[in-house]
Amino acid sequence: MDRVDINCDLGESFGAYRIGNDEEVLPLITSANIACGFHAGDPGTMRRTVHLALAQGVAIGAHPGLPDLIGFGRRNMEISPQEAYDMVVYQIGALDAFVRAQGGRMQHVKPHGALYNMAAKDDKLAEAIAEAVYKVSPDLILFGLSGSALIRAGEKIGLRTASEVFADRTYQQDGSLTPRHAPDALIDDPVTAARQVLRMVREGKVMSRQGVDVPITAETICIHGDGPHALQFARRIRELLETAGVAVRAVGLG
Repeated sequence: MDRVDINCDLGESFGAYRIGNDEEVLPLITSANIACGFHAGDPGTMRRTVHLALAQGVAIGAHPGLPDLIGFGRRNMEISPQEAYDMVVYQIGALDAFVRAQGGRMQHVKPHGALYNMAAKDDKLAEAIAEAVYKVSPDLILFGLSGSALIRAGEKIGLRTASEVFADRTYQQDGSLTPRHAPDALIDDPVTAARQVLRMVREGKVMSRQGVDVPITAETICIHGDGPHALQFARRIRELLETAGVAVRAVGLG
């Protein structure tokens, strides 16, 4: 591929608690996934983050998660497809109101954390999320793990999808992310992360923890905004991609 999007999860502060480096990261990315109040975020944080993203010309997406502030939306919950649909519609609507109020337009939806990982494997859950996005607006782009049930569900219902890869996570040989509780789940070295990203973009492959190459489609790259190395990762990855002749721009720009 000769072009790719860089996205980051932002707006994940809550009340008096501050998480991430939103202002510093925004100039380095092309799409922002903004928390909608369930796993993180609050009305004031949503408004401010939308303002910052629009000022930087960064495309905006809703980042709906499970209603689990204490667990930051990263703990699995037993929910029905109908509950998933309702949660996603509710959260998209909340963020969309802030975007419209500031004269912007929302580009995409990317589920967060456990909801994202559950929908990557559960067809019914994936279909409910895709339906929620489609019924709110069929023009929205659905972000999902490359090769996942969520991408298939989006394509099936008629949404444009963006296959996502992760800069700071390791992979299993089935194409899934290594669970966060595993000791080798996270990549802490920006150089290693950047090399993994370039190979995914250029070769369409990632080396799994089992030592097997896994085919992968990299249309958008995720950098976690709450990670301790988010800024270093964003700088290194963007620099390496542009040096290699890969254009970095939002998926909604054609």
